[in-house]
Amino acid sequence: MEVGQLQRQFVEHTASMFHEGFLDGQFSQLQQLQDESNPDFVVEVVSLFFQDSERLLNELTRALDQKCVDFKKVDAHVHQLKGSSSSIGAQRVKNSCFNFRNFCEEQNTEACFRCLQLVKQEYLLVKNKLETLFRLEQQILAAGGSIPMME
Repeated sequence: MEVGQLQRQFVEHTASMFHEGFLDGQFSQLQQLQDESNPDFVVEVVSLFFQDSERLLNELTRALDQKCVDFKKVDAHVHQLKGSSSSIGAQRVKNSCFNFRNFCEEQNTEACFRCLQLVKQEYLLVKNKLETLFRLEQQILAAGGSIPMME
């Protein structure tokens, strides 16, 4: 595929992630911190987010599977996930954590399970979209092109 076509796909894919609410301005700020001295900055930060999120989602699943749910522990995990998703601009993951925390406060196990499923779904969607973006980035660079800057 030619560089120009890859660059257009990159721009369109990025714009759609913002338009559909998967990402917010925080992701743009991350991209602005990347430069020649640290060309993999965004990929590295997002990879850490993926690792952390998967650990937290597993811990949330285990915590909610207990006979006697420790809602303080569940809330702490959700708070941590909300913070890390906010730091990379994963807006829909962050937003889905708000209701989750409210249901923790109410100690509503059934609603927490529903929220966990929603958070997992939003996480997998944004992960898939970001991985696609990073693949496009790699293809552009491999073809000798430069990554288009988003405004």
